[in-house]
Amino acid sequence: MNVEEIIYSLYKNNNSSEEELLFLIQNIDKNNMKLLIDKADEVRRRTYKNKVYIRGLIEISNYCKKNCMYCGIRRDNTKACRYRLTKEEILECARRGNDLGYKTFVLQGGEDPYYTDEIMVDIISSLKKEFPNNAITLSLGEKSHDSYKAFFDAGADRYLLRHETASKKLYEDIHPGEKFGDRINCLKDLKEIGYQTGAGFMVGIPNQTDQDLVNDLIFLKEFQPAMCGIGPFISHKDTPFNNYENGGLDKTITILAITRLLLPQVLLPSTTALSSIDPKGRELGIKAGCNVIMPNLSPMSQRKKYSLYDNKAYILDEDAEYRKMIDKNISEFGFKVEESRGDNPNFM
Repeated sequence: MNVEEIIYSLYKNNNSSEEELLFLIQNIDKNNMKLLIDKADEVRRRTYKNKVYIRGLIEISNYCKKNCMYCGIRRDNTKACRYRLTKEEILECARRGNDLGYKTFVLQGGEDPYYTDEIMVDIISSLKKEFPNNAITLSLGEKSHDSYKAFFDAGADRYLLRHETASKKLYEDIHPGEKFGDRINCLKDLKEIGYQTGAGFMVGIPNQTDQDLVNDLIFLKEFQPAMCGIGPFISHKDTPFNNYENGGLDKTITILAITRLLLPQVLLPSTTALSSIDPKGRELGIKAGCNVIMPNLSPMSQRKKYSLYDNKAYILDEDAEYRKMIDKNISEFGFKVEESRGDNPNFM
């Protein structure tokens, strides 16, 4: 096998065999990396041109009933300083974001039982009433089919539920007491209901192999998510994974570029985690095929408390000034911030 041939085949066919993907991940070098990134950029521009979509992230709660080994807001982290946002606080975040040009709000939080279906439906419907032309993305973990349907009927447009890893054993090792099949069933429910559904995973999870990454890529190709969140694993000091090495920038960029080639129309964020491991992480992600960024609109008083991993970038940047910086930086990268909802083309 030849790395360049695999890249050109991916570029032409938007598909690849398991063996080819594994060979590519294990044998790519700097010269081939440039080719991969160039082809990913070219594929992205066919659908999205030079547009980068912005989403306003509102972190509504850092309470969580689950105990994921890598996560700073895991249930057993007694050092976490917990908080919940009220409906009015969430609406105020959205108002500020709308004034700054954000046409998608992403409500993210731990799996917090406080937010019952009734409470969430009230929040979602209130947001939709005040901002009827804005999209609402939820990222609130595993729920029942009925809950997902209630949120959708209230006006939620998208739901991001990272599958975390498509390897069953690894999934259940890093999610104590959880079943891999439950996560996959939730993703199927979301798609069946009609959400623009997002999956995703971390690169560099402790004990993750290159074959695990291939499994993730194959899962994405088969599932065909509307959006996909991929970023490096970053350790948190108050978790069982506190002493593990962070995921690597080059490997994460490689996986992002391959994902763009496999899924030409996917909405693909250049994550804050990328910027947290390297100051140029966001830029490199965008150049490798990413077309979404998600600045934080959460109340400044709570941002440090939503600590999934250590040394999170940008969390204390003032919103208006940060928005100006985003426009300037994206322009310098050769791209343009797009102030629309930024739906996946299959949902327009």
